[in-house]
Amino acid sequence: MDFTPAAKRAFQTQSYGPAPSIEGVEIVELKRFADDGGSMTELARLTTGHPQAFKSFEVRQINYSEVEPGVIKAFHLHQRQTDIWYVPPSDRMLVVLLDVRHGSKTEGTRMRLTLGAGASRMVRIPPGVAHGVRNLSTAPGRIIYFTDVHFSPEPAVCDEGRLPWDYAGAEIWDVTRG
Repeated sequence: MDFTPAAKRAFQTQSYGPAPSIEGVEIVELKRFADDGGSMTELARLTTGHPQAFKSFEVRQINYSEVEPGVIKAFHLHQRQTDIWYVPPSDRMLVVLLDVRHGSKTEGTRMRLTLGAGASRMVRIPPGVAHGVRNLSTAPGRIIYFTDVHFSPEPAVCDEGRLPWDYAGAEIWDVTRG
């Protein structure tokens, strides 16, 4: 079959292969228990601060964050801190991860995943992986996250840095259509 010139220029095939992965990023599917009155998701069982799902991670701080509809919060970057993020199933957040660790096996790799959206899972984000989120919902989105470093706003010890929201190109935040 022959397509029109405009269709030929715009035509592309969608990739159905596995999504790219970043060394050290882990995604854990969680069990969501539902009954007539609602649902419950167990986020972590701790043994001396170590969640069973992430054995080498020790919880030092638990945080709760809200993101307004349509807002992009990016990019955060840590030199020492590991984050574990959870978005409730009723919310829908696009998470973008960028491996900016010089010399890592996955240096330069970009990952996009949706948290929430009816699923219960957590993502482990190691130091040196820039991370950000866009709320795809029409209501405020929520993130519960665990860190292995205590936050300090003091410049001498603060481990939270930033890259511009469009560091990987503004289009990385676009909703995939097709």
